[in-house]
Amino acid sequence: MPQCIRIHPADNVAVALCPIPAGTWLSLEGRAVQMREDIPQGHKLALAQIAAGENIIKYGYPIGHAASDIPPGAWVHTHNVRTNLSGEVEYTYAPDVRPLSPVPPETFQGYRRADGRVGVRNELWIIPTVGCVNDCAKALAAENQSLVSGSIDGLYAFPHPFGCSQTGADHAQTRRLLAALARHPNAGGVLVLSLGCENLTHEQFAEELGPYDPARVKFLTCQDVEDEMEAGGALLAELAAHAGQARREAVPVCELVVGMKCGGSDGLSGITANPAVGRFSDMLCARGGSTILTEVPEMFGAEGMLLGRCQSRAVFDKAASMLNGFKEYFLAHGETVYENPSPGNKQGGITTLEDKSCGCVQKGGSAPIVDVVGYGEQVHARGLNLLNGPGNDLVSATALTAAGAQLVLFTTGRGTPFGAPAPTLKIATNTPLAEKKKGWIDFNAGTIADGSQSIGEAGAALYALVLDVASGKQTRTEQKGYREISIFKDGVVL
Repeated sequence: MPQCIRIHPADNVAVALCPIPAGTWLSLEGRAVQMREDIPQGHKLALAQIAAGENIIKYGYPIGHAASDIPPGAWVHTHNVRTNLSGEVEYTYAPDVRPLSPVPPETFQGYRRADGRVGVRNELWIIPTVGCVNDCAKALAAENQSLVSGSIDGLYAFPHPFGCSQTGADHAQTRRLLAALARHPNAGGVLVLSLGCENLTHEQFAEELGPYDPARVKFLTCQDVEDEMEAGGALLAELAAHAGQARREAVPVCELVVGMKCGGSDGLSGITANPAVGRFSDMLCARGGSTILTEVPEMFGAEGMLLGRCQSRAVFDKAASMLNGFKEYFLAHGETVYENPSPGNKQGGITTLEDKSCGCVQKGGSAPIVDVVGYGEQVHARGLNLLNGPGNDLVSATALTAAGAQLVLFTTGRGTPFGAPAPTLKIATNTPLAEKKKGWIDFNAGTIADGSQSIGEAGAALYALVLDVASGKQTRTEQKGYREISIFKDGVVL
């Protein structure tokens, strides 16, 4: 097993694939370097003298600059590196679009809906329009689990704190996000649960939802009935009778929409799990399927890896507007655009936002970018899509589901038990995490760092697992019943 890796020939740093003690001599591409200090796993070491002010190059891109002279073999991290990021950037479209070679699609076992869309689960969902009925929603889900039988895969409630005391864009975002969830093809039946006096009225929700099948979507306003538990149980029984008629059938993988997310990243994320997801994304897109990349603040500093892949000037303009719009959002709140890596990220070896971003966007593979989708909007173009949303795990995973992702791939170097409304498949960046948290992790991409699999081999294995999950195999989060949502909020609360 190699001790470190130089990701790109232009890099002046390498990444430790395992802890490297001080004094160790490494030979990398004919260059001998002695470690001046201990280098933790996932962290960077200098391959040559780096002068103060000189850029730190990783992935072939600058991820910051040296705050002081850094000698060969030194640990390169937050103590001697500073970001290069500031505010908005005027982006230039320099197309470098390389279409994927088409591949005939395999099939998986999915649920074909009446509108032609496909679900990978056949569940009953309770969606509160306002936080005041959260406990009613949870109680209805708990008391009606007997409905989960036959082809019905589960019954879940999705509480949240909003739907009232919101104005303007926040109110619109809540309404749009919840309606998008109600349209999701993984839900064979949906109970929209209202209180009756909230800002998000029944009429507003129905208008946002648009045309719907009354056998699949039902509404209950708790203030209008004497016993909301009895009324809700009766409606859920009707929804179960409708949803229970669905059966799995062979569906081509071009019908799959898969969200891609990372959380609790470490220094191996951009070397193992994220590139493996990128290979998966290319495999699915080559077969006519769709993938979604979000976490806009974790694209800052890695724009050069993405924007040239926009398939048209119109898509590029939407992507550039999304990036600078998110920077404006930061600046309008008096925040810098670069203070993103969490303490856990830094402990795992990520130094700057550019470092994190260049690893994050590896999930997008090499496919052309076909569209940019707004928050709460749904994917329509087949191929790789960008989604406007923050990096926060719960918010972005919810947005991926609302955009139409039937399942979510979630890479992590630190581990997390969180599950989105769609089945959430956890991918470890390192083997110690996969072995320690077997109850959280579905797939170990640490095999790439261990040298037992190539990125391509791991990507192909992940593709096979995704087809199994799409056909009904439960993820670890599903086995535990972990499902929740979070809605993006910006404005005032009344």
